[in-house]
Amino acid sequence: MKTIICDIDGTLLNYLHDRPLSERDEHVALPGAVKRMREWEAQGCRIIIITGRRESERTRTVAELEKARIPYDTLLMGFADSGRVLINDVGKHGNCKAHAVSLPRDQGLNDFDWSEVGL
Repeated sequence: MKTIICDIDGTLLNYLHDRPLSERDEHVALPGAVKRMREWEAQGCRIIIITGRRESERTRTVAELEKARIPYDTLLMGFADSGRVLINDVGKHGNCKAHAVSLPRDQGLNDFDWSEVGL
């Protein structure tokens, strides 16, 4: 079973934080976000959502993820996106057990070959 750790804004939902509050629409799911996340859930993957959003925004964030039908097992709030580093060991036979994928903001999940990271 794989564990997927995924950001929200600009990765699963469109990025709105660069706009004034008065000009923000509702967040919408980006291309492929719902389909991929639901496929990975069906495959038995554990899904951890991580975001720089403050803990005080949890209720709104959960509602947005539910409305978009994005499944997850754990929601980690308040982890600033100014830099995240995944550190893991190498498997017994030298196989890579952890990958990092950086996608262009608001691209969605369709335009990446997920088989490159074992998904």
